[in-house]
Amino acid sequence: MSAKPSFQGSCFCGAVQFTVTGTPNGMGYCHCESCRKWSAGPVNAFTLWDPEAINITAGADKISSFNKTPGSTRKWCRECGGHILTEHPTMNLVDVFAASIPSLKFEPGIHVHYQESVLPIKDGLPKMKDMPSEAGGSGETMPE
Repeated sequence: MSAKPSFQGSCFCGAVQFTVTGTPNGMGYCHCESCRKWSAGPVNAFTLWDPEAINITAGADKISSFNKTPGSTRKWCRECGGHILTEHPTMNLVDVFAASIPSLKFEPGIHVHYQESVLPIKDGLPKMKDMPSEAGGSGETMPE
């Protein structure tokens, strides 16, 4: 049997460290206003994992949380302010920010909330108006 792949990640300063094991359920870009404001960028590169795939290995006592909506609990390091992950309990998934897992090959497959985009990206990937229907969205796509 082959072991599941494992990837180490951390916050900006390294005080909070974690491991993700296995493969993400999905990777892509979110264009929603909340993610843009949270990431301080025009898009957020996400990797979605089952909650049990994530293990905080150091600095759990340095993690703070914020809920703007019931659908997302955003977590960051109190030492450096570095963003770590966002829990999505309604989807039973956790978004571990792609930039915080440097050894994971980021292979995006989708753009979500593209109707809110401030940075059009022409990359041939599906552009969801909001979210896929299986994630509670309309399932509608938009042109590039």
